[in-house]
Amino acid sequence: MKILVFWDVFGRIWRNALKKELPGLKEKYNPDFVVVNIENATSWRGPIEKHALELEALWIDVMTTWDHIFDNMIKIKDYLDKPDSKMIRCANFIEYKDLKVAGKWYKIVEKNNKRLLVIHVMWEAFMKLKVTSPFFKIEEILEETKWEKLDWIIVDFHKEATAEWYWLWFFLDWKVSFVFWTHTHVQSNDELILPKGTGIINDVWMNWPLYSVIWAEYSSVENRFLTWIPKWKIEQCLDKNYVVNGAFIEIWADMKCESIEKIRIRWSL
Repeated sequence: MKILVFWDVFGRIWRNALKKELPGLKEKYNPDFVVVNIENATSWRGPIEKHALELEALWIDVMTTWDHIFDNMIKIKDYLDKPDSKMIRCANFIEYKDLKVAGKWYKIVEKNNKRLLVIHVMWEAFMKLKVTSPFFKIEEILEETKWEKLDWIIVDFHKEATAEWYWLWFFLDWKVSFVFWTHTHVQSNDELILPKGTGIINDVWMNWPLYSVIWAEYSSVENRFLTWIPKWKIEQCLDKNYVVNGAFIEIWADMKCESIEKIRIRWSL
């Protein structure tokens, strides 16, 4: 099986960048499934339904989110709750009594009689939101789906720090096919297939403005960096030079990952 993965499609210009590049990438790699994180699809905030549907029209199979999903929850809740929604939210948000989070924990997609499970969790340390243990939640989902006759399992693990993910290698090796970490905003050079067959990469990077400070105009963050006073407004960079980042993964027998190839395209609209 072949999978294309992209992380954090950011705002209008970079939604258009993905539209421009995805057809050629599909032709080149002929993927069975496409998984895309769209957390910032609506101008550095959680996606609204209009933009989720816009990206769904690109024949994306699963769309993941993370902590910014609550920024536009009113405008995405109905889409998240649809039985056929292609979007999943982090599985380990805390729910208490009547406080329920919209959306599904995971998604199973099927093509050509093959079934892929996508799980999305968030790490506990240095994040704005409190969550339950991602390790226990992953085990809970694997137990819940163990009779589903799955062919492949991949995990989008959203985290701030990097140290804990080294231990997660051994926790998930052989349990899932591929894990990609997100949020550190730099495409890493540590793609690796573990001894028991699980493929990993620390970060696949964003789809965003090439000449920016994590999507922001240089000039709008200058005073913050020089003074640490947060009163200055951050302006979104609208330069049409973009970078599209992702990864191409091949997974074959016994759910084992066979190869990982990073994707990085720099161009202009």
